[in-house]
Amino acid sequence: MTFSGHHRWLIACTALLAVFVVGANGVDIYLEWNVAIDTTINPTIVQQPVITINGMFPGPLVNASTNDFIHVNVFNNLDEPLLLTWNGIQQRLNSWQDGVSGTNCPIQPGKNWTYVFQTKDQIGTFFYFPSINFQKAAGGFGPIRVNNRIVINVPFPKPEAEFDLLIGDWSYTSYKEARSLIQSNNTPGHLNLPDFVLMNGKGPYGYPGIVNYESFTVSQWKTYRFRISNVGNELSFNFRIQNHQMVVVETEGSYTQQITLDSLDVHVGQSYSVLVTANQKEADYYIVATPKMLSTTDNSSLVGKGVLHYANSNTPVSGPLPSGPDPFDRAFSVDQAKSIRWNMTAGAARPNPQGTFNVSNVTLSQTFILHASMANISGLQRYVVNNVSYLTLDTPLKLADQFANGSDVYQLDQFPVQSVKDAAEYGVFVSTGNHKGWIELVFKNDLDVMDAWHLDGFGFYVVGFGDGDWQPELNSTYNLLDPVVRSTTQVYPGGWTAVYAFLDNPGMWNLRSQNLKNWYLGQELYVRVYDPDPNPAKERPPPENILLCGKFETSAPASSPSGPPAAPVPPAAPVPANAPFGQTPWFHILLFIFIVAIL
Repeated sequence: MTFSGHHRWLIACTALLAVFVVGANGVDIYLEWNVAIDTTINPTIVQQPVITINGMFPGPLVNASTNDFIHVNVFNNLDEPLLLTWNGIQQRLNSWQDGVSGTNCPIQPGKNWTYVFQTKDQIGTFFYFPSINFQKAAGGFGPIRVNNRIVINVPFPKPEAEFDLLIGDWSYTSYKEARSLIQSNNTPGHLNLPDFVLMNGKGPYGYPGIVNYESFTVSQWKTYRFRISNVGNELSFNFRIQNHQMVVVETEGSYTQQITLDSLDVHVGQSYSVLVTANQKEADYYIVATPKMLSTTDNSSLVGKGVLHYANSNTPVSGPLPSGPDPFDRAFSVDQAKSIRWNMTAGAARPNPQGTFNVSNVTLSQTFILHASMANISGLQRYVVNNVSYLTLDTPLKLADQFANGSDVYQLDQFPVQSVKDAAEYGVFVSTGNHKGWIELVFKNDLDVMDAWHLDGFGFYVVGFGDGDWQPELNSTYNLLDPVVRSTTQVYPGGWTAVYAFLDNPGMWNLRSQNLKNWYLGQELYVRVYDPDPNPAKERPPPENILLCGKFETSAPASSPSGPPAAPVPPAAPVPANAPFGQTPWFHILLFIFIVAIL
């Protein structure tokens, strides 16, 4: 069999197209997790309950690629209800899988439930954690990697290896005791500071009584990718490695302009990828995370310490810890935040450059100005947004939308999004987000500590930071050229942060403080993005295994006509995640094309 050059060109193009099709359709990844309490791990010097997954703390890695389908069968072996949320995973058209109180009924003790979600059009570094009952303070968190499809170039050479590094503050007090204290204490903002900073669930190197510490082994002259997440509950930290610089390359699903830093601020709920080259003499070096806005000494338990170990090193760590910025130097932190910019020419989840989608010339359809503060309600101090402390219900908002159009559960747009109520109150704060409209969110921090805000379902463009009160004319200071896109942003004490988001993802989406205490005591709301089109391609129907609770616990009525669509989307035939490529249908297709092309 012979072919002309023209035919060979067509066959080559067909083969290339087949590769793109293979890359565009994700595989199914099946996970089974047993969530339980362990009292033997003891990450610090005090025995306490730790939430583990499959006996691990932190929990197992979710290692996926763009467009994969993740099936996580979660067995709740705790003595109370459980939900897991997937911090930064956008749950495209599918807020049913978001795993927060407004979207899901919790998994009851002794029961299991399977999350099924897609890493649709995403790449990057993320993490998961328990979202209710203050359980994140006891662990239950773990890393998520979403890798590029093979057909999309990564904007840096492949590193020798990748390391997940989850860093966060930790307290001696058990999470149940802490939960009880902050619920009843009338001054929750002045509870004790955390006791430790952990690295991958391990205490600081060299601290008295700490046996296990985190260590990473590297080979000289090789480059490594560190995926760093702040899984803590209240403290921002500055990260650095003794005698080594780092190149920032990615944050929460966005490739960044590559900048070289000596240290990096990471705020609660944020994630970064940095490249570190082992270009020093073969020895051991300190890895350090020091808290922001807090004075500490090198020997403090609140200084996280690990070790970068060169493979042939016989030299232990030595000398003082690597110096970092003054923890109270706000100008340094803001300037660094502004320097984290989008890589406009790199591809990410799609072949076209990230910069194809930008905010240089958008028309805003909404502006929310959200003041975070504390207020006294019925004799108790609570965190509030525009003087409303969120009231968590037994019936998830999304369930009420589906079966009762929200009636008797919440009232849409009841509370102000551009002003502060005169008197503080509890309320079910749900606001309309205009579908396929651009929204400006201005987060105003009226507290005297660092805050961090997160929006489920979207990445937002971080366009501006400022001090004092925000005014509309301050948008002249925004970076609309190349602002980074992420899902969590810091808000400095007494200051404001402005972000833009394109609300093209219908659903019920949580907008919250990432500081656990703030969130638990009311600093959150929901943004309802609704598309009345019944086409299931616009929003997924409820899953077949939907859990019912609250007013629908006994049985669910027929879906409300004005609720989300009910017709399911036929799923693609699953391919086991561990199936060798040679056993998949695509292998045989490509093999046939290749044989024909070379004849």
